[in-house]
Amino acid sequence: MTEHLDDSSRPPSDPPADSAARPEGAFGQRIRWVYLVGRPLSALLAGDLAEARYQTGLDLPEFFVSDQARGLWRRRFEQVTAEPESAPWVARAAVSEPDGAVVGYAGFHGPPDEVGMVEIGYTVVPEARRRGHARAMLRSLLERAAHEPDVRIVRVTITPDNAASLATIRGLHFVEVGEQMDEEDGLEIIFEVPADRILKT
Repeated sequence: MTEHLDDSSRPPSDPPADSAARPEGAFGQRIRWVYLVGRPLSALLAGDLAEARYQTGLDLPEFFVSDQARGLWRRRFEQVTAEPESAPWVARAAVSEPDGAVVGYAGFHGPPDEVGMVEIGYTVVPEARRRGHARAMLRSLLERAAHEPDVRIVRVTITPDNAASLATIRGLHFVEVGEQMDEEDGLEIIFEVPADRILKT
């Protein structure tokens, strides 16, 4: 399942850090990423928003402890516990700059697989939707993936009726490559872009 709801300078293979700032670059709008692994992730999983805010230094929205979000935190907690090497790739808060508002969360589903593929998931919090944040988040993660030498392909999966996400990927060189059935979301269309094409957008 991929989160796609809306309407950096540190490569993913670096060790987890409290935050990673992405300067304004080829794609214009700035998103700063703050890692949610470790204590922040544990707090979010427990529904302790105050502790998560303390650990991250961010005014995290209530949506971060919604049932939907906590389902994702549970999966990511289990993932990083079983595979610590996946921690730098998953679970980040997206901070819009320069205003500093937390506009969503995103990340890769994990490190590159055996063919160098990574999949992106992203969610924009309800109060920040329809303002271009989903596209800024996606572009930032694409740029980050393009600078990672082990990444060959970047994937997103979108349900056919998700017009907002289909519009978000438009113009970013994604190509439809197939379909899959997700146990939660049902039919999803698979889109991929070669990493060496990302910076040409």
